[in-house]
Amino acid sequence: MTIAYWCVLFMGLFPYVAAGIAKKGFEAYDNGMPRQWLAKQTGFRARANAAQANLFESLPLFFSAVIIASIANAPQGRVDLLAIGFVAARIAYLVCYVANWPTTRSIVWLVGLACVVAIFFQI
Repeated sequence: MTIAYWCVLFMGLFPYVAAGIAKKGFEAYDNGMPRQWLAKQTGFRARANAAQANLFESLPLFFSAVIIASIANAPQGRVDLLAIGFVAARIAYLVCYVANWPTTRSIVWLVGLACVVAIFFQI
C-alpha cells in the first residue's frame, strides 16, 4: 500500500477525532438526538463540530485526486509527498479551528487545497 493510500485511510477516519473533541466530556449529551445536542453547543465544541463537517467535505476531492493519480501512474513519490502535505494541513486545520485561530485556519485550509490541486497536476 502506498503512503498516499495510507493517507486516504487516515483522512477517512480523522473527522471522527473532531467529533470526539466536539463531544468531549459528554455534558448532558443526548445520544438519542446527538445532532440537536451538537447544534446547541458553543465554544470549542461548536468549532470542533464545524471542523468535523469541513473535514468530511474535503474527502471526495482528496480521495479522487489520489485514486486518479494512481490510475494515471503519476510519480508516486510526489503524490505521496503531497498527500502527506494534505494530511498535515488538515491536522493543523483542526487544531486551528478548535483553538479559534481563524486566519491561520484559513491559511492551512488553502495549503491543503493546494496539495490536492497539485496532486492533479502530477497526472
